[in-house]
Amino acid sequence: MSTKTKSVQGKGKTASVDLDGKKTASPSKAGAKTKGKIAANTLGGDRAYLALIRRFPLRPLRTDAELDAASGLIDELTVRDDLSSAELDYLDVLSGLVEKYEDEHVEMPHVSDAAMLRSLMDEKGVRQADVVRGTGISKTVLSLLLNGKRDLTREHIATLSKYFEVAPAAFLGTAANLREKAARLN
Repeated sequence: MSTKTKSVQGKGKTASVDLDGKKTASPSKAGAKTKGKIAANTLGGDRAYLALIRRFPLRPLRTDAELDAASGLIDELTVRDDLSSAELDYLDVLSGLVEKYEDEHVEMPHVSDAAMLRSLMDEKGVRQADVVRGTGISKTVLSLLLNGKRDLTREHIATLSKYFEVAPAAFLGTAANLREKAARLN
């Protein structure tokens, strides 16, 4: 039996015919039959995921209203402990869309190294002595950092981000501040 096919035009429709003369399903009909099956199999039939997609489709955010809606949904999802793997994927992609929109449209004010460090200490409920013990940064250097009399070095940023369990970027600020800080660090 031949597996080669050719396209045959007739009555405004195109059909595929194998070389033995037997008619096969048109490519568009064949694709339509499998498209639903592929989507269902890929998603594992996760109804909660599909409900999220219907509620807030994963598309680039274009307005502040869309940003607010996406942020609200992220807040709602992050408090739940029972998310399926598909819902976690949805949350990951939606968070990426929010981050991209914020990077392009929301100007974040610069926060000084000292203010960031104080904020992290307050959030974690630790004192200066706890940070000294936990990071190995000397008491004098930490005091200078907290008083804004010394800038963070790369080593400080690496150590503090690990101690406070935050990304090193938390200490870097906006893109303009990042360039300025990078120039000082080099």
